[in-house]
This record gives sequence, structure tokens and C-alpha cells, in this order.
Amino acid sequence: MRRITKLRTPIHFDSWAAVGGYEERRGPLGEKFDFCDISDKFGQSTWEIAEAEMGRVALNTALSKSGMSHDRIELLVAGDLQNQCVASSTGLSSFGIPFLGVYGACSTCTESLMTLCSFIDSSEHMTIGAAVTTSHNSAAERQFRTPIEYGGQRAPTAQWTSTAAGAFILGRGEGEVQITEYMPGRIVDGSTSDGANMGGAMAFAAFDSLQAYFEESGEEIRNFDCIVTGDLGKVGSDILRELLAKSISGAERIHTDCGLLLYDFKKQDVHSGASGCGTSASVLACHFLPMLKEGKIRNILFMSTGALMSPSSLLQGENIYGIAPLIRIENMKGSE
Repeated sequence: MRRITKLRTPIHFDSWAAVGGYEERRGPLGEKFDFCDISDKFGQSTWEIAEAEMGRVALNTALSKSGMSHDRIELLVAGDLQNQCVASSTGLSSFGIPFLGVYGACSTCTESLMTLCSFIDSSEHMTIGAAVTTSHNSAAERQFRTPIEYGGQRAPTAQWTSTAAGAFILGRGEGEVQITEYMPGRIVDGSTSDGANMGGAMAFAAFDSLQAYFEESGEEIRNFDCIVTGDLGKVGSDILRELLAKSISGAERIHTDCGLLLYDFKKQDVHSGASGCGTSASVLACHFLPMLKEGKIRNILFMSTGALMSPSSLLQGENIYGIAPLIRIENMKGSE
């Protein structure tokens, strides 16, 4: 069974935008964000609607940077962490763009980009689409654990759900930065039911995807500048690097994780690092895509990692399953 799809037609990043909140602005990438609201409210009355507004702001910003109107977008693929992706449908409904809501937990960013690429690549008529991913710390805490006002103690392995969004405009045709391949992930048992250790649970799915990719593609590690996961945090990244060192030698040396990049561990109390699907989306938009465009890096494997669980499944003692779809992103000018 072949899992890697090589795109038949060039698909490039036309523009992108990163939006965040208070903690994101304080982090080492804070100045690279297009916009941050230090109140985390984005002018709204609830955390849930604030997340919806954050997605709207991110898409508007990406559109503005591309110089195009929303009515040129032929398909919008978006997702978030709220039940039934209500943040995406609420925040993006006013655009009136044909819409696909996707849910892959923290893997949603890569899943959205992969889905959009598939549509553009297979369609005779579609030329431009958009992908948006959001997460909000306070909305996620209220849904998955306890409201932050409760003041519950977090375990050392726990991660901090980012208040962040990433929006991307993809277009058919040659461009400086292109997605050239994608590969869906498999559902992998994370071997734990501990909701405070999602990074550890997702690490096995990340390893499964990387092992499958290098076995099928025959690529060498030296062909890549970075292997980027999002968001394993400290615990999950340590597990993944240990697995890689034993089976895909050299991969552990170029691995980096969005959950380790978003916050300053010395100044911010984020325990094991960042989580939430807005983490990989915002770090891709504010950090990796600019570096690719500038030629500082030229070839990366980007893999958002998701923990597939619900409050009910955790209460019932079910194991957390992981998923890790993967895309290859290249600087085409640098590869000439």
C-alpha cells in the first residue's frame, strides 16, 4: 500500500498569517506574529467566540497580504478544537466560501493543508483555496478539562494549549514555496490513558509516519533541513528522538517541534510546552514559511501531531490514539 502522494500540479503558498494571544506575544516568536491580542478576547464576550473571531482575523490578514478578495477563494478548509468545529463555522461563515470542516485534534493544520492540496490537484477548475486552523487556551480548558478559573494543578507532563491561529492561501502553479508531497497518518495507540501526557501519546504516531515515509520514499535524511512535528512538547519530543535514533539514524538531529518553539520555558509556565492545533499552524506561518521563502531552509517535512480523544473517553479510561499526517514543503528557487 503506497501512502505518499506526489502532487501532479504545482501548488504554492500564496500568503499566510499567524494570530495569537497574550502568551504567544510573550514567547520567542511573538514579534513574528501578524497580530496578537493580549486580552485573548479579540473583542468578544466569550472565549469560544473569541476563537471564532481569531480565525476570521487570520484569514482576513492572509487575504490582505495576498492582495486578493475573499470571493476569489474557491474552497475553505478549516478546523479547531471545539465540538463539531463550531469555532471555524461561526468565525468563517460570513465569507460565504464553500467550506469543509475537518477535525484531527492537534493534527488539524496539516490535515487541512493536505485536504486542500488534494482538491486543487485533482480538480480541473479549482485554482485557489484557503486553510485555517485555530485553538484557544480558555475554550479548550473548559471543554476538555476544567475552566481556568478553577485553578486546578497541572501535571509536569501537561502542555499549554495555545491561543493561536494560522491561515494559508494556496494556489495552483509555480511559486517560491510549494507543497510537493503529502501522506496521511495512521491511527496509532499511544499506550496511555493519561490526558496530561498527550505529547507522549502522539510520539508513536509521529514515529510511525516518519518510518513509513522514509521506507517508501527512499529519501535520505541529508536531503532535509528540518523534520518538524507539532506539538509533542518536551516529553513527546524526547520519546520520538529516542525512537528515531534507533531506527532512522540522523533524523533525531534535525527534528524540531512547534510545541518547543512557541514559548519561553524559563519565563512562561507552560510545563512540557505548547499544544493545541493553533500551535503548529501559527509556528508554520510565522516561523518556517518565512525561513523557506528567504532560503534559510529549503526542504522540510512538516507533520502536525494529534491526540484523538474526548473528555468522555478519558473518563472511561480509554487509551489516547495518535495521528500524524505529513506534508513536504520546499523552496523551489533553492532547488533549481
